This record gives sequence, C-alpha cells and structure tokens, in this order.
Amino acid sequence: MSTPPQSGERICTGIAVSGGVAQGRVQLLGATRPQIPEEGIPPGEIPAEVERLNAALVATRRDLQAVQERVAAALGAHEAGVFEAHLLVLEDPALLDEVRRLLETGGYNAARAFHTVAERYAEALAAMEDSYLRERSADLRDVADRVVGHLLGIPRAEDIARLTEPRILVAPDLAPSTTALLNREQVLGFATDAGGKTSHTAIMARKLGIPAVVGLGDITRQVRTGDHILLDGHGGRVILNPTDQTLFEYGQLKRRRDRLDERLGALADQPAVTLDGHRIRLAANIDHPDDVYSVRRRGAEGVGLFRSEFLFLNRPGFPDEEEQFAAYHRVASELAPAHVVIRTLDLGGDKMPGTLHRGGEPNPFLGWRAIRICLDQPELFRAQLRAILRASASGNVRLLYPMVSSLEELQAANGHLRECREALQREGIPFDPGMEVGVMIEVPG
Repeated sequence: MSTPPQSGERICTGIAVSGGVAQGRVQLLGATRPQIPEEGIPPGEIPAEVERLNAALVATRRDLQAVQERVAAALGAHEAGVFEAHLLVLEDPALLDEVRRLLETGGYNAARAFHTVAERYAEALAAMEDSYLRERSADLRDVADRVVGHLLGIPRAEDIARLTEPRILVAPDLAPSTTALLNREQVLGFATDAGGKTSHTAIMARKLGIPAVVGLGDITRQVRTGDHILLDGHGGRVILNPTDQTLFEYGQLKRRRDRLDERLGALADQPAVTLDGHRIRLAANIDHPDDVYSVRRRGAEGVGLFRSEFLFLNRPGFPDEEEQFAAYHRVASELAPAHVVIRTLDLGGDKMPGTLHRGGEPNPFLGWRAIRICLDQPELFRAQLRAILRASASGNVRLLYPMVSSLEELQAANGHLRECREALQREGIPFDPGMEVGVMIEVPG
C-alpha cells in the first residue's frame, strides 16, 4: 500500500545522470502497471490468439522503427542505434518459442504469455554482475510493455502531449524509447525509482539536456501529480516541498551557472593568450561525433582527445570498420584543418563491455586494459586502425595509443599499424602517410 506524501521539505537521494536544476509540478506516470488478464484460451481459439500476437509484434516493430527514425533526426544515428537491440528482441527465437509454447498449452492468453517470458528474461538480466547486461533488462521490459500494450489496447506513456503546462515527470522507470521522444519544452526534468548511469535512458537524457535523477527507490510513493518539487541533476537529489530558502539557494546557484556560461560564451571566439602574451591552444575532449557542434560553439581549436571507446559501450556488439570510419571521418572533415587526436580503445576498469570481461583480473584499472586488450584482440585493433588511417585522408588526424607501459607494447602496436598501412596501399584506399602517432605512458607510481 502506498505511503501518502507528507508535508514539509524532504530530500530524496538518487543517482545524478543528467545535469541541470529544475523546479515545478509533478506529473506522475505509470505508478501502477496494467492488469494483465489471467484467463486461458480455448483450444479452438489458439490459432487466432497466435495471429493476434504476431500482429502485436509487427505493430511494435513499426513503433520502434518510427522512434528510431525520429531519434536519428533529432539526436543522430548513434543514439538511434540503441534501438537495434530493441528490434532484435522481436526476432529472438528462444523468447518467441517459449511464448508460443505457453500459448499452445491453452493456459495463457497472448499478453500473459509474452509478459511472463519477457519478465523471466528481464529478471535474469537484472541479476547479472555485468552493469551493461543489468541495464539491458530495462530495454527488454520496454519492448515487452509495447507488445503487451498492443495486445491490451493500452496507449503508450510517451503520449505526454496532453500536458497543458511544463512538468517534472516522476515514474517507476522511463523506457529509452519514451525518453528519446520527450518534448524539452514540456518536460522540465524527470525522476525515477529505478535506473543507473549507463542505461540508455540516462544517455538519452544527457543528449537531450534534460535534468534527471534515477535510482531513487520509491519516489513514486512519495509524490502525487501536482506536488511541487526541485530536481538537482548535478547532485542527484530531489527535494519535495522545497522551502523558500532552498529555492533561493538553488536560484542563486542557477544564476551563477548562467552567468558563467554567458561569460565563457563571449570568450569563445577570442584567442587564448596569457597575461604575459603567451599563446595557448585550447582543444576539446569528445566522446562522440555529435560533440563536434559543441567544439565549434565553445571555440575550441580542434580535438585534443577523441575517446573512441565510447563508440563501443552501451551496445550489443562492436562497431565495425565502416561505422568507425564514418564517425572519425565526420569529426576530421568537419573540423579540418584543426587537429583531431583519436585515442585507440581505452577499455578496462569501469569501461568494459560485457563481451570482453575476463575473470580473475587482479587489477582491471592497470592490468588487462587499453593497449593490452587491443594487442590481445588483433582483429578488433586492426579494424580501428584502418578506420583511423582512412579518416586521416579527410583532415588533420593524429593517433594516440593509451596505457603504454613498455617499449615492446609500442613496437607491437606500431607493427599492426604498419600492416594496416600496407594493406590500404595495396587496396588503393587513401590515407595520410605522415599521420602523427603518439603514446600515453602510464605505469604504476
């Protein structure tokens, strides 16, 4: 039974996933899940129920493809790519075979069968040690809710167009496909019971610039629609019934941030020169090709570090050579003639895809990571080297090896680079033969 909200200021602490401060009225979403009928299907009606399920799968695929197209137009192809995993769920033979077996027993209707099997898979993912796989449980539930919604005729939660004024959304969780389509003019921010920093929902919120706090536990039981809250996307706090003093303090903080942004914006096109006349080149660090917009807007003189590993995270598989080339080429060509330093994969520690986990690693932050992973995975490494070399023909590209701790590692990496250059020459594919190569030398102190 839900606990009624209490009066007076209270602070709920969660996980800050998207910066910014918002205050406003609550719009509570999906605090109760739809009731799924439990009755079975008479034997003579099972074929028709299977057809109903197939129709729901087709409609869900159509929905997700429409979401993918809208996200690609608004945020870029990389963000839209996260929905490939959603679409694959609709083709998973193991999951669909289990659903159809339950249907054919006659003891389950289509909605109950799909929900039962999908929830079993989602719970198994949520129990995994790997954070990437744990976060994918939310993606699976997103797809399942869509299929069940079509079977039961329930409208989707992203139909928030009915909002008559800007609100802060509060929900048990927000599906990535819902978050990607939020209207920034109507949604001031959002807070959820569940979620984590590496979820697709968190990634979408950051790209949209919507303040968000997740992992609050039971925020949906603490508030009602219409309550006034303050959401701190920097500190990971949601303040219920904020006092005038709290609102004043956060108002001051917001004004200071706004003034700083204005001052920095006015300096964006000015050269970086010290008081004694020394010229400094300021370059940006980026994680994704879409960051090129911010590089130009902030007046950076190129890219000092393109963290290429972020192209490999939060996705079911690794990007191939062509996808990587498209990313590197876009940055190099759009910023030319300014330099772009592309760091090869710095995976390891807190940035390790589930497919590369290796048991028994005593020190994941200094041991099997970065250049050592690349040297142990030559096909993965060469695909990246080829993509970077090809992009070097489009601009001023420089290559950087991370976490190098010995001369042997550098020589081995350069050996792969030399082979990739020779292969591209034989294939007649252009690249910059004079591309600069550097290393980050990192050893325990």
